[in-house]
Amino acid sequence: MDTATKIKLLKNMQRVRTLEELCAELYTKEKIRGFLHLYIGEEAVATGVISQLLPNDNVLGTYREHGHALLKGVSAKKIFSEMFGKIDGCSKGRGGSMHLYSVTDRFFGGSGIVAAGIPQALGLAFAAKKLKESRRTVCFFGEGAMAEGAFHESMNMASLWNVPILFCCENNFYAMGTALSRSQSQIDLTSKARSYLIEAEKVDGMNVYEVFDKTKFALDYIEKEQRPFFLEFQTYRFRAHSMFDPELYREKEEVEKWKTRDPIELAKKEITKSFTDNENLLFIKEWEEIQHGIMLEMSEAINFAENAKVENFSDLSLEVL
Repeated sequence: MDTATKIKLLKNMQRVRTLEELCAELYTKEKIRGFLHLYIGEEAVATGVISQLLPNDNVLGTYREHGHALLKGVSAKKIFSEMFGKIDGCSKGRGGSMHLYSVTDRFFGGSGIVAAGIPQALGLAFAAKKLKESRRTVCFFGEGAMAEGAFHESMNMASLWNVPILFCCENNFYAMGTALSRSQSQIDLTSKARSYLIEAEKVDGMNVYEVFDKTKFALDYIEKEQRPFFLEFQTYRFRAHSMFDPELYREKEEVEKWKTRDPIELAKKEITKSFTDNENLLFIKEWEEIQHGIMLEMSEAINFAENAKVENFSDLSLEVL
Protein backbone atom coordinates (compact mmCIF):
# COMPACT_ATOMS: atom_id res chain seq x y z
CA MET A 1 0.00 0.00 0.00
CA ASP A 2 1.46 3.38 -0.99
CA THR A 3 1.70 6.31 1.42
CA ALA A 4 -1.05 8.29 -0.31
CA THR A 5 -3.55 5.45 0.26
CA LYS A 6 -2.46 5.12 3.89
CA ILE A 7 -2.99 8.84 4.45
CA LYS A 8 -6.41 8.69 2.80
CA LEU A 9 -7.47 5.91 5.19
CA LEU A 10 -6.08 7.88 8.13
CA LYS A 11 -8.00 10.97 7.03
CA ASN A 12 -11.28 9.07 6.81
CA MET A 13 -10.81 7.60 10.29
CA GLN A 14 -10.24 11.11 11.59
CA ARG A 15 -13.38 12.36 9.81
CA VAL A 16 -15.41 9.72 11.65
CA ARG A 17 -13.68 10.43 14.98
CA THR A 18 -14.27 14.17 14.68
CA LEU A 19 -17.93 13.72 13.75
CA GLU A 20 -18.48 11.43 16.73
CA GLU A 21 -16.71 13.69 19.22
CA LEU A 22 -18.82 16.61 18.03
CA CYS A 23 -21.96 14.47 18.37
CA ALA A 24 -21.08 13.83 22.02
CA GLU A 25 -20.59 17.56 22.57
CA LEU A 26 -23.85 18.47 20.83
CA TYR A 27 -25.71 15.82 22.82
CA THR A 28 -24.67 17.42 26.11
CA LYS A 29 -26.02 20.72 24.73
CA GLU A 30 -29.34 18.96 23.92
CA LYS A 31 -28.98 19.69 20.22
CA ILE A 32 -29.26 15.92 19.67
CA ARG A 33 -32.01 14.05 21.50
CA GLY A 34 -32.89 10.40 22.08
CA PHE A 35 -30.30 7.63 22.05
CA LEU A 36 -26.78 8.22 20.77
CA HIS A 37 -24.28 5.39 20.21
CA LEU A 38 -20.73 6.50 19.41
CA TYR A 39 -18.19 4.68 17.22
CA ILE A 40 -15.06 6.13 18.80
CA GLY A 41 -12.33 3.47 18.81
CA GLU A 42 -13.86 1.35 16.05
CA GLU A 43 -13.13 3.67 13.10
CA ALA A 44 -10.65 1.31 11.42
CA VAL A 45 -13.37 -1.23 10.60
CA ALA A 46 -15.76 1.00 8.66
CA THR A 47 -12.85 2.84 7.02
CA GLY A 48 -10.94 -0.22 5.88
CA VAL A 49 -14.05 -1.92 4.51
CA ILE A 50 -16.02 0.91 2.90
CA SER A 51 -12.94 2.46 1.27
CA GLN A 52 -12.99 -0.45 -1.20
CA LEU A 53 -16.63 -0.16 -2.16
CA LEU A 54 -18.18 1.61 -5.13
CA PRO A 55 -21.10 4.08 -5.05
CA ASN A 56 -23.54 1.44 -6.33
CA ASP A 57 -22.60 -1.13 -3.66
CA ASN A 58 -25.02 -1.74 -0.78
CA VAL A 59 -24.12 -1.11 2.88
CA LEU A 60 -26.23 -1.82 5.97
CA GLY A 61 -25.22 -0.81 9.47
CA THR A 62 -26.43 -0.98 13.04
CA TYR A 63 -27.61 1.69 15.48
CA ARG A 64 -23.90 2.68 15.76
CA GLU A 65 -23.77 3.73 12.12
CA HIS A 66 -22.78 7.40 11.81
CA GLY A 67 -19.32 6.53 10.50
CA HIS A 68 -20.62 3.96 8.03
CA ALA A 69 -23.08 6.48 6.60
CA LEU A 70 -20.45 9.22 6.34
CA LEU A 71 -17.92 6.98 4.57
CA LYS A 72 -20.57 5.58 2.20
CA GLY A 73 -21.23 9.09 0.96
CA VAL A 74 -23.98 10.52 3.14
CA SER A 75 -22.86 14.11 3.75
CA ALA A 76 -22.11 15.42 7.22
CA LYS A 77 -24.75 18.09 6.56
CA LYS A 78 -27.43 15.44 6.09
CA ILE A 79 -26.22 13.42 9.08
CA PHE A 80 -26.24 16.36 11.51
CA SER A 81 -29.55 17.60 10.11
CA GLU A 82 -31.06 14.19 10.71
CA MET A 83 -29.82 14.08 14.28
CA PHE A 84 -31.16 17.60 14.84
CA GLY A 85 -34.57 16.45 13.59
CA LYS A 86 -34.53 18.72 10.55
CA ILE A 87 -36.22 18.23 7.18
CA ASP A 88 -32.84 18.29 5.35
CA GLY A 89 -31.72 15.17 7.19
CA CYS A 90 -31.17 11.99 5.21
CA SER A 91 -34.39 10.56 6.73
CA LYS A 92 -36.13 13.97 6.79
CA GLY A 93 -35.45 14.28 10.51
CA ARG A 94 -37.78 11.41 11.36
CA GLY A 95 -35.20 8.74 12.13
CA GLY A 96 -32.53 10.44 14.20
CA SER A 97 -29.20 8.95 15.23
CA MET A 98 -30.12 5.27 14.86
CA HIS A 99 -31.96 5.47 11.55
CA LEU A 100 -29.71 7.15 8.99
CA TYR A 101 -30.81 6.05 5.52
CA SER A 102 -29.99 7.12 1.97
CA VAL A 103 -31.13 5.25 -1.12
CA THR A 104 -29.05 7.61 -3.28
CA ASP A 105 -25.88 6.53 -1.49
CA ARG A 106 -27.02 2.88 -1.28
CA PHE A 107 -26.89 3.10 2.51
CA PHE A 108 -29.87 1.18 3.91
CA GLY A 109 -29.66 1.93 7.64
CA GLY A 110 -29.22 2.22 10.58
CA SER A 111 -31.66 0.18 12.68
CA GLY A 112 -32.58 0.21 16.35
CA ILE A 113 -33.33 -3.53 16.24
CA VAL A 114 -30.36 -5.83 16.85
CA ALA A 115 -29.62 -8.03 13.78
CA ALA A 116 -32.39 -6.40 11.70
CA GLY A 117 -30.00 -5.43 8.92
CA ILE A 118 -28.70 -8.96 8.34
CA PRO A 119 -31.76 -10.47 6.59
CA GLN A 120 -32.31 -7.16 4.79
CA ALA A 121 -28.75 -7.31 3.44
CA LEU A 122 -29.32 -10.92 2.40
CA GLY A 123 -32.38 -9.82 0.42
CA LEU A 124 -30.51 -7.01 -1.32
CA ALA A 125 -27.60 -9.30 -2.21
CA PHE A 126 -29.93 -12.02 -3.49
CA ALA A 127 -31.84 -9.47 -5.58
CA ALA A 128 -28.60 -8.18 -7.11
CA LYS A 129 -27.63 -11.74 -8.01
CA LYS A 130 -30.98 -12.57 -9.62
CA LEU A 131 -31.06 -9.28 -11.52
CA LYS A 132 -27.41 -9.74 -12.56
CA GLU A 133 -26.53 -6.32 -11.14
CA SER A 134 -22.89 -5.41 -10.71
CA ARG A 135 -23.11 -4.40 -7.08
CA ARG A 136 -21.77 -5.84 -3.83
CA THR A 137 -23.53 -5.98 -0.47
CA VAL A 138 -21.83 -5.49 2.89
CA CYS A 139 -23.59 -5.88 6.23
CA PHE A 140 -22.18 -4.64 9.55
CA PHE A 141 -23.40 -5.98 12.89
CA GLY A 142 -22.12 -6.51 16.41
CA GLU A 143 -21.26 -9.79 18.10
CA GLY A 144 -24.49 -9.52 20.09
CA ALA A 145 -26.44 -9.93 16.85
CA MET A 146 -24.92 -13.39 16.46
CA ALA A 147 -27.11 -14.61 19.31
CA GLU A 148 -30.22 -13.68 17.35
CA GLY A 149 -32.19 -16.08 15.19
CA ALA A 150 -32.11 -13.65 12.26
CA PHE A 151 -28.34 -14.08 12.04
CA HIS A 152 -28.46 -17.87 11.90
CA GLU A 153 -31.35 -17.99 9.44
CA SER A 154 -29.58 -15.51 7.17
CA MET A 155 -26.25 -17.37 7.29
CA ASN A 156 -28.00 -20.63 6.44
CA MET A 157 -29.86 -19.11 3.49
CA ALA A 158 -26.77 -17.25 2.23
CA SER A 159 -24.85 -20.51 2.14
CA LEU A 160 -27.65 -22.57 0.61
CA TRP A 161 -28.38 -20.04 -2.11
CA ASN A 162 -24.74 -19.06 -2.80
CA VAL A 163 -25.44 -15.40 -2.12
CA PRO A 164 -22.44 -13.07 -2.70
CA ILE A 165 -22.50 -11.05 0.52
CA LEU A 166 -19.87 -9.88 3.01
CA PHE A 167 -20.87 -10.33 6.65
CA CYS A 168 -18.85 -7.95 8.86
CA CYS A 169 -19.04 -8.64 12.58
CA GLU A 170 -17.73 -5.74 14.66
CA ASN A 171 -16.83 -7.65 17.81
CA ASN A 172 -16.24 -5.07 20.54
CA PHE A 173 -16.67 -7.79 23.20
CA TYR A 174 -19.67 -6.19 24.95
CA ALA A 175 -23.21 -6.49 23.62
CA MET A 176 -24.53 -3.40 25.38
CA GLY A 177 -23.22 -4.19 28.86
CA THR A 178 -22.75 -7.95 28.72
CA ALA A 179 -19.38 -9.53 28.00
CA LEU A 180 -19.34 -12.01 25.11
CA SER A 181 -18.28 -14.89 27.37
CA ARG A 182 -21.32 -14.29 29.60
CA SER A 183 -23.87 -14.30 26.79
CA GLN A 184 -22.66 -16.86 24.22
CA SER A 185 -21.31 -20.34 24.91
CA GLN A 186 -19.19 -20.37 21.75
CA ILE A 187 -17.00 -17.27 21.65
CA ASP A 188 -15.05 -18.31 18.55
CA LEU A 189 -17.31 -16.39 16.21
CA THR A 190 -15.67 -17.57 13.00
CA SER A 191 -16.58 -21.15 13.94
CA LYS A 192 -20.26 -20.18 13.87
CA ALA A 193 -19.90 -18.93 10.30
CA ARG A 194 -17.95 -22.03 9.24
CA SER A 195 -20.70 -24.23 10.65
CA TYR A 196 -22.78 -22.95 7.73
CA LEU A 197 -19.95 -23.81 5.31
CA ILE A 198 -19.08 -20.12 4.93
CA GLU A 199 -15.44 -19.03 4.71
CA ALA A 200 -14.44 -16.90 7.71
CA GLU A 201 -11.44 -15.04 9.12
CA LYS A 202 -10.53 -13.06 12.24
CA VAL A 203 -9.13 -9.56 11.72
CA ASP A 204 -7.38 -7.06 13.98
CA GLY A 205 -10.07 -4.40 13.89
CA MET A 206 -7.76 -1.76 15.37
CA ASN A 207 -5.39 -1.96 12.39
CA VAL A 208 -6.94 -0.22 9.39
CA TYR A 209 -4.34 -1.63 7.00
CA GLU A 210 -5.07 -5.22 8.06
CA VAL A 211 -8.80 -4.49 7.77
CA PHE A 212 -8.18 -3.18 4.25
CA ASP A 213 -6.15 -6.23 3.19
CA LYS A 214 -8.51 -8.84 4.65
CA THR A 215 -11.53 -7.09 3.18
CA LYS A 216 -9.94 -7.02 -0.26
CA PHE A 217 -9.29 -10.74 0.00
CA ALA A 218 -12.89 -11.38 1.06
CA LEU A 219 -14.40 -9.22 -1.69
CA ASP A 220 -12.23 -10.91 -4.33
CA TYR A 221 -13.38 -14.30 -3.05
CA ILE A 222 -17.05 -13.27 -3.12
CA GLU A 223 -16.75 -11.98 -6.69
CA LYS A 224 -14.89 -15.05 -7.93
CA GLU A 225 -16.81 -17.78 -6.09
CA GLN A 226 -20.20 -16.05 -5.86
CA ARG A 227 -20.35 -17.19 -2.25
CA PRO A 228 -20.72 -15.38 1.11
CA PHE A 229 -17.76 -14.51 3.34
CA PHE A 230 -17.63 -13.71 7.06
CA LEU A 231 -15.08 -11.40 8.74
CA GLU A 232 -14.82 -10.98 12.51
CA PHE A 233 -13.22 -7.64 13.31
CA GLN A 234 -11.95 -7.63 16.89
CA THR A 235 -12.29 -4.02 17.95
CA TYR A 236 -13.21 -1.92 20.98
CA ARG A 237 -15.37 1.10 21.68
CA PHE A 238 -13.67 3.68 23.86
CA ARG A 239 -16.94 5.25 24.97
CA ALA A 240 -19.90 3.70 26.76
CA HIS A 241 -22.55 1.73 24.88
CA SER A 242 -24.67 4.88 24.62
CA MET A 243 -24.76 8.34 26.17
CA PHE A 244 -27.16 6.95 28.81
CA ASP A 245 -24.81 4.12 29.82
CA PRO A 246 -23.12 4.47 33.28
CA GLU A 247 -20.56 1.85 32.09
CA LEU A 248 -20.38 -0.23 35.28
CA TYR A 249 -19.65 -3.53 33.52
CA ARG A 250 -15.99 -3.07 32.53
CA GLU A 251 -12.90 -1.89 34.35
CA LYS A 252 -11.38 1.51 33.53
CA GLU A 253 -7.98 -0.18 33.30
CA GLU A 254 -9.28 -2.36 30.48
CA VAL A 255 -10.53 0.66 28.53
CA GLU A 256 -7.23 2.50 28.99
CA LYS A 257 -5.28 -0.56 27.84
CA TRP A 258 -7.29 -0.70 24.62
CA LYS A 259 -6.76 3.02 24.08
CA THR A 260 -3.05 2.33 23.69
CA ARG A 261 -4.12 0.63 20.44
CA ASP A 262 -6.03 3.65 19.15
CA PRO A 263 -6.50 2.90 15.41
CA ILE A 264 -5.69 6.46 14.40
CA GLU A 265 -2.43 6.55 16.37
CA LEU A 266 -1.45 3.09 15.11
CA ALA A 267 -2.04 4.23 11.52
CA LYS A 268 0.07 7.35 12.01
CA LYS A 269 2.94 5.30 13.45
CA GLU A 270 2.80 2.92 10.50
CA ILE A 271 2.97 5.81 8.03
CA THR A 272 5.90 7.56 9.70
CA LYS A 273 7.98 4.57 10.85
CA SER A 274 10.40 4.81 7.91
CA PHE A 275 10.31 8.61 7.46
CA THR A 276 13.37 10.80 7.67
CA ASP A 277 13.25 13.84 9.97
CA ASN A 278 12.34 16.10 7.04
CA GLU A 279 9.65 13.73 5.81
CA ASN A 280 8.21 13.56 9.32
CA LEU A 281 8.04 17.35 9.54
CA LEU A 282 6.24 17.51 6.20
CA PHE A 283 3.78 14.87 7.39
CA ILE A 284 3.09 16.79 10.62
CA LYS A 285 2.27 19.88 8.56
CA GLU A 286 0.08 17.85 6.16
CA TRP A 287 -1.75 16.21 9.09
CA GLU A 288 -2.49 19.60 10.66
CA GLU A 289 -3.96 20.76 7.34
CA ILE A 290 -6.05 17.58 7.09
CA GLN A 291 -7.44 18.07 10.60
CA HIS A 292 -8.22 21.71 9.85
CA GLY A 293 -10.09 20.70 6.68
CA ILE A 294 -12.09 18.07 8.56
CA MET A 295 -13.07 20.51 11.29
CA LEU A 296 -14.14 23.00 8.65
CA GLU A 297 -16.30 20.31 6.97
CA MET A 298 -17.96 19.44 10.27
CA SER A 299 -18.41 23.05 11.40
CA GLU A 300 -20.13 23.95 8.13
CA ALA A 301 -22.35 20.86 8.49
CA ILE A 302 -23.39 21.78 12.04
CA ASN A 303 -24.12 25.36 11.01
CA PHE A 304 -26.21 24.07 8.10
CA ALA A 305 -28.15 21.74 10.42
CA GLU A 306 -28.81 24.43 13.01
CA ASN A 307 -30.27 26.71 10.33
CA ALA A 308 -32.24 24.01 8.52
CA LYS A 309 -36.02 23.91 8.79
CA VAL A 310 -38.12 21.47 10.75
CA GLU A 311 -40.77 19.47 8.90
CA ASN A 312 -44.01 21.22 8.02
CA PHE A 313 -46.78 20.34 10.44
CA SER A 314 -49.08 19.54 7.53
CA ASP A 315 -46.72 16.75 6.51
CA LEU A 316 -47.12 15.14 9.92
CA SER A 317 -50.91 15.19 10.06
CA LEU A 318 -53.18 12.55 8.59
CA GLU A 319 -55.46 13.68 5.81
CA VAL A 320 -59.10 12.94 6.59
CA LEU A 321 -60.71 11.03 3.71
